[in-house]
Amino acid sequence: MLSNEVEILLVEDNPSDLEVALRALNEQNLCNNVQVARDGEEALEFIFCQGKFASRRIDDLPRVILLDLKLPLVDGLEVLQQIRADPRTRHVPVVVLTASTEDRDIVDSYALGVNSYITKPVDFDQFREAMRTIGMYWLLLNRPPPRAK
Repeated sequence: MLSNEVEILLVEDNPSDLEVALRALNEQNLCNNVQVARDGEEALEFIFCQGKFASRRIDDLPRVILLDLKLPLVDGLEVLQQIRADPRTRHVPVVVLTASTEDRDIVDSYALGVNSYITKPVDFDQFREAMRTIGMYWLLLNRPPPRAK
């Protein structure tokens, strides 16, 4: 993997949750190639190489997107919908990582093609274990389809 490739796009607006997520990823040595987006608009700009990310190549997609649902500017469901609507990005694994336990959010996420829906644990040790499991699975065990040349 090239050093400028992003393995994880972490879309999180809550500073406390962001700090805990990055700390947990760092403790599991999964924090080397993480890009953070603090709202849905920034996430879409990163994914689709727009705005301050216009110099990125769309081919350099993250290996997994960890997506909060309750985001400013563009909510997580809209981000997910746009990812799945574009043939260049529709196969990128997206894991919803949110505090929401609302059935509607779960149903809508899966209807839009999310790969996994995880409710953020409140306890740090549980959160750390969740991040370890997510990282191990999506970065080491999961075999994504080959990228188009």
